Amino acid sequence: MTLEVLPDLGASVLNLRAASGRPVLRAVNVADVETSSQCASFLLIPFSNRIRDAHFPFEGQDVQLAPNTKNGLAQHGDVRNRPWTVTWASDSHLICDFDSRKFSDMNWPWAFTARVEYRLHGPHLDTTITLTNADTRDMPAGMGIHPYFERLQDGIDPALEFDAPLTYDTDERQLTVGGSREVQPDEDFRMPTPISSREVDRTYTAWDGIVRLDWSADGQPARALVQTADNVYSHLVVFTAPDGNLALEPVSHATDAFNLAAQGVAGVDMRVLSPGQSLAGTARITLEGAW
Repeated sequence: MTLEVLPDLGASVLNLRAASGRPVLRAVNVADVETSSQCASFLLIPFSNRIRDAHFPFEGQDVQLAPNTKNGLAQHGDVRNRPWTVTWASDSHLICDFDSRKFSDMNWPWAFTARVEYRLHGPHLDTTITLTNADTRDMPAGMGIHPYFERLQDGIDPALEFDAPLTYDTDERQLTVGGSREVQPDEDFRMPTPISSREVDRTYTAWDGIVRLDWSADGQPARALVQTADNVYSHLVVFTAPDGNLALEPVSHATDAFNLAAQGVAGVDMRVLSPGQSLAGTARITLEGAW
């Protein structure tokens, strides 16, 4: 594969292509990119997804962040549109680092550092994130990766498959409203299932860390893709993007986990890092068949 990364824009992935030139993640023209949301993949640090009203309580503090969505939420952390430092670069390995203490306008009241490593080897791309509490106080923490996969290959819509028996109900702002529940039949992808015309924006849990897209069809060469993730990524977000592509996001906690944890909701996986402690995990994309 070939990988293009924008260190000055959150160390986001601009493009990921097979050796043939076929897009693996959605194809992006750098001239069209103004924010990380237009990239092929971006990083979610020091939390993933949405925080209700950009506010949550933590260890006796009332934490108010600046909203960054039109409906008053804090979303996707605060590193994805900021410059990262290239620490190492070779033909197959890139390391970028981030230190929140270098920015006076961070939308996060705790100091932290982050590192991302991209490594290409054979049919694999490994993305490893490390988030470290650089503060003198305990810090709530989470992280994730937000890849948009090129959904149609040779006009074929893939079958989606992953083992996650639990999901969450959400409100009109896609905020979680309680604990997890068992999936209903139209939410269940434990057998290969085409998305077809369905619009999906849903977080799953009890995920086994494997998600598969398969474009194999009669008269077509076998072609599939598998994304695997370490156990720290206990949740998977599935999102059918407006541009027609498919986001499959390994994340470490439920949407709005900080507020849910404060309410005593179990299983949302909010982490608390003590000073100097880190949270780390790797997600891998593997190509199978005729790419």
